[in-house]
Amino acid sequence: MKIRATAAKVIFQVVEQGQSLSSALPVAQQLIAAKDRALLQEICYGTLRWLNRLEFIADQLLDRQLKGKHRSLHYLILAGLYQLFYTRIPPHAVLAETVNASGLLNGDSFRKLINGVLRNAQRQQEELLQAADKNEPTRFSYPRWLLKKIKQSCQYGYVSVLQAGNEYPPMWLRVNLSKQSRDEYQRQLAAVEIQSTPHASCESALLLEKACDVSKLPGFADGACSVQDAAAQHAAWLLDPQPNELILDACAAPGGKTAHILERQPALKQLVAVDSDANRLSRVAENLQRIQLEATLINGDASHPEQWWQGPQFDRILLDAPCSATGVIRRHPDIKWLRRPEDIAELAHLQHDILNAMWQQLKPGGTLLYATCSILSDENSSQIKSFLERTADAIHVPLNEKDTALQPGWQIHPGEQHMDGFFYAKLTKQVTV
Repeated sequence: MKIRATAAKVIFQVVEQGQSLSSALPVAQQLIAAKDRALLQEICYGTLRWLNRLEFIADQLLDRQLKGKHRSLHYLILAGLYQLFYTRIPPHAVLAETVNASGLLNGDSFRKLINGVLRNAQRQQEELLQAADKNEPTRFSYPRWLLKKIKQSCQYGYVSVLQAGNEYPPMWLRVNLSKQSRDEYQRQLAAVEIQSTPHASCESALLLEKACDVSKLPGFADGACSVQDAAAQHAAWLLDPQPNELILDACAAPGGKTAHILERQPALKQLVAVDSDANRLSRVAENLQRIQLEATLINGDASHPEQWWQGPQFDRILLDAPCSATGVIRRHPDIKWLRRPEDIAELAHLQHDILNAMWQQLKPGGTLLYATCSILSDENSSQIKSFLERTADAIHVPLNEKDTALQPGWQIHPGEQHMDGFFYAKLTKQVTV
């Protein structure tokens, strides 16, 4: 009962108040028993994943919307519908627990209504789902504006991209190759009955057959491995750090890529990791402490490096730019409902400014790797194409056969080789004679 009421409150906080799920859910989880936290997470993530679809179905079953002080009951109904349609929880348990939860949300007078809505949903499930399938925003559960943007960016492959955004995300590990080989660590996992599959092209990545708590991973506390999607792991490989180089990791938090750069090349002259969020920068410090490596951490704005860096230009820069995060919707379904159409233009403008600023900090002959976890061309290929057109000393380095001057960069789509959506573009600065 308390789980459902708490879930309704969390979903309300995300959709109505604009809180991120990653900030609202942990607070709520402290209010319920430890054994119930996984179910709370499942209901919150699942309801937000399918929000548009569930809203459509609720509209077919309700004469009028529940508003004002009863708004949280609306999200209680959506959470009930999610459990009926998308989980294996017995329907009688869903009905009983959801109806009873209304009392914890000052909704005793709505018990009969909620019971009726869920019973009708159960009886009419097939027809309701068929009706929801007739329009793409309710079939795939995306806001109309974002669906249109994805369709423009991904063109013929957009359906698989939308579907991938609704799937449960897999758990990838990054093996610390400075401590052991991937094959060796895979054997260590198998010894504790954790099955894994190596990524075909990313040498450090292992895909777990089933997600598990990090406490069960051999050597995790000592830095033998880290949890990081294979798409993000490509950053350190593409950057290709060399001994005695001065490297900048711009917009570094939470520090997964920072750590990977150091694992790849411990003999750097210096690695500087910058982030504008002091709280998130502390996460970088925690990550580095666990793997027992060091970097220079700076709380600063990447678009104004003159405020925090008076040293020499960098040999290599990883610019993991602020973005819409549309490539990781499967991990953060609230992104669909928290983003606004105007955000994309604002982010593209910020990326433009940071790219320009970072280029001035790169030495001639140096390499800049631009990265986002977005799938929108405004933030990716269009951003890089525009930069190349206005920057005379920027040289485009193709990463594969699809990375062309007309459409620069490597776009990884969500679900491709089980990875998150990600974008990379590699640039070098021309040496003037």
